[in-house]
Amino acid sequence: MIHRIVNLFWLWTILGVIWAWFFPMHFTWFLGNVPGTKITLISAGLSIIMLGMGMTLSFQDFRDCLKMPRWIGLGVAGQFVIMPFLGWAVATVSGLPDAFKLGIILVSCCPGGTASNVVTFLARGNVALSVIMTACSTLLAVWLTPLLTKAYASALLEINAAEMMLSMLGIVLLPILGGLLLNRYLGPSALRPVKEFSPLISVILIVLIVSAVVGATKTSIITYWKTLIPAVFAVHALGFGLGYYWARIFRMPEKESRTVSIEVGMQNSGLGSSLAKTHFTMLAAAPCAISAFFHCIIGSLLASYWSRKDSKF
Repeated sequence: MIHRIVNLFWLWTILGVIWAWFFPMHFTWFLGNVPGTKITLISAGLSIIMLGMGMTLSFQDFRDCLKMPRWIGLGVAGQFVIMPFLGWAVATVSGLPDAFKLGIILVSCCPGGTASNVVTFLARGNVALSVIMTACSTLLAVWLTPLLTKAYASALLEINAAEMMLSMLGIVLLPILGGLLLNRYLGPSALRPVKEFSPLISVILIVLIVSAVVGATKTSIITYWKTLIPAVFAVHALGFGLGYYWARIFRMPEKESRTVSIEVGMQNSGLGSSLAKTHFTMLAAAPCAISAFFHCIIGSLLASYWSRKDSKF
């Protein structure tokens, strides 16, 4: 039952965005802080998601990377070469206000989204490769996301890469390492109940983050939707397409090419939203939230197409 609910993450994202559009206050509370602390709910939510990801992995998984370094290396390289360039190019020609341009670039420099693993499964791709690519790109993003954002967006706004790295250490690296250690020392059987519900909790938290940002920036989205919506859509559509052909150029098999396409096209929009809100402005978070909407839709449509294509043979 939980598995079926998680597989419909794209539907919950759409419903959450629609709900937040008409009733913003039902979600904007999630932009506040954890009671009694200075920690934002978005940051806490992302840390929980990363902790859950860490508990699904083991140190052996990373050792297994050595068995297919070429595929993983090409996939992660595509993630951090193709998407940041696309984000910068689309933002540059969009004519949008600088805050929106920054948001597009920021989310393009983020690692692959955790939902990519579900989409890869539905697309009949290489799920193991997807999981390892997501984990590797997420760990590398602690350094690469701030540096790439600074490289591509410094003309728009002063970027403090060091502060962004510190944020990502707290909400990405430490929770993943914590999950790995829990899995290592408590064992899979002890964590089984937690692992069973972890994907569902991740879906709920992502929907809350995306919907909260959409609700809070509704007015600005209405003002610039004719340019903002096509711009974000173009980044992801091109990301999926170029990701697939990137893999094919290097002669990766069909299943692995689909996996790379999905990993490149789907970004960690929740992380982008959190970084935008923490280090820049709420307006910069709007493209990140819209990004989640589009990569869910495009990814689900591609998965459906590839699944039907395989069933014909």
